[in-house]
Amino acid sequence: MKRLSLIADQVSGKNIITITDSRTGKTHELNTNNGFLKSGELAKLTYKGKVLRSYDPGYMNTITCTSTISFIDGDKGIL
Repeated sequence: MKRLSLIADQVSGKNIITITDSRTGKTHELNTNNGFLKSGELAKLTYKGKVLRSYDPGYMNTITCTSTISFIDGDKGIL
C-alpha cells in the first residue's frame, strides 16, 4: 500500500513528505526529489539545539549524485 501511495504522489507531482517528531510533537515538511530525501533536509529537524543527521555506516543506502552522463572515457578526459 505504501508503494502505491508513493507512486500516486509522484504522478500528482507532490514533492513533500510530512514528518511528525515524536520527541517534540512538531510537524515538519521536507522536500523530496524524484522520491529521494536530501540529507540536508534533515537539518530542519532539531532537538535540544542539534540538527538531525543521517548515518549510513556501510554506505549501502546512499546516493552520491544523479547523473545523465551517457559516455565517459576518463583516460581521455571525455565526459
